[in-house]
Amino acid sequence: MSSVWVAGEALIDLIPIAPGSQTRNAIVGGGPANTAKALARLGFDSYFIDGISTDAYGKTIRDELAADGVHLDYTLTSANPTCTATVSLDENGGASYEFLIDGTATFEFNDSWLPNPANPPSVVHVGTLATIVEPGASNLFDWIKQIKAPLVFDPNIRPSVISNRAQYRAVVEKWATISSVIKVSEDDLEWLYPKVSMIDAAEAWLAEGVALVVVTLGANGIVAFTPNGEVRVPGVKVEVSDTVGAGDTVGAIIVEGIINHGIPQLKGEILKSVLTRAAKAAAITVSRPGANPPTQEELVGY
Repeated sequence: MSSVWVAGEALIDLIPIAPGSQTRNAIVGGGPANTAKALARLGFDSYFIDGISTDAYGKTIRDELAADGVHLDYTLTSANPTCTATVSLDENGGASYEFLIDGTATFEFNDSWLPNPANPPSVVHVGTLATIVEPGASNLFDWIKQIKAPLVFDPNIRPSVISNRAQYRAVVEKWATISSVIKVSEDDLEWLYPKVSMIDAAEAWLAEGVALVVVTLGANGIVAFTPNGEVRVPGVKVEVSDTVGAGDTVGAIIVEGIINHGIPQLKGEILKSVLTRAAKAAAITVSRPGANPPTQEELVGY
């Protein structure tokens, strides 16, 4: 079975029980953790790489990831607290986040415990806050540079953490220099490059050596850009519970496509089939509360 290393944060999302409600449920979240869970449900050896606290939230994170089959061999056990994200939902179920980050176990990335890069997996996936919160982000970058495996980077922009657009853009562009694939949302690109078209932003990354740029368009589907051209698929209509974890699910399907086909083959009809599967997987995720990605069995036929 192919193995995947997913590096980044697992945290607790404090999600309203309904848009506008002040009553919240504590749900395991963090984009990378969601992706690790999605990959495990797809049947891959999914290894999650992060610091996880010994507090009650940390125990919840470990228990939930383990229950989904995520391997925790490469996690750090830390006495520092778990990062939390207070989530607000708009009338369409769209989520925004306010994070408590400083001094948490969630961003303790350093060489003392990160796995040996000389024994690489099939694919590495990295994303969200772990790529911007220092000093862990720089330690993570230097470690990943040593791994001889394709890198899928999901910046998953969080302006509430870095509001300076130029600073955030510089960090994303740094990570792009070592990425094989970048998966972003339309909103991510609009915030990073407000005066640049989607295709121009994607082509700039392709010109720097990225092989594939995948952009999620919410209900309007997914579009991908390669040196061979553009591939677009529509969204799958569904009643939305919330959008938490949808993009992370798409990222997992992209990793699956890399493992099944190889990056050079992700173009034309093969890429279209991968994106179609990703759109269906995302639709299943948004139809359920929280980050609850589909299993392999739920995607039969896609």
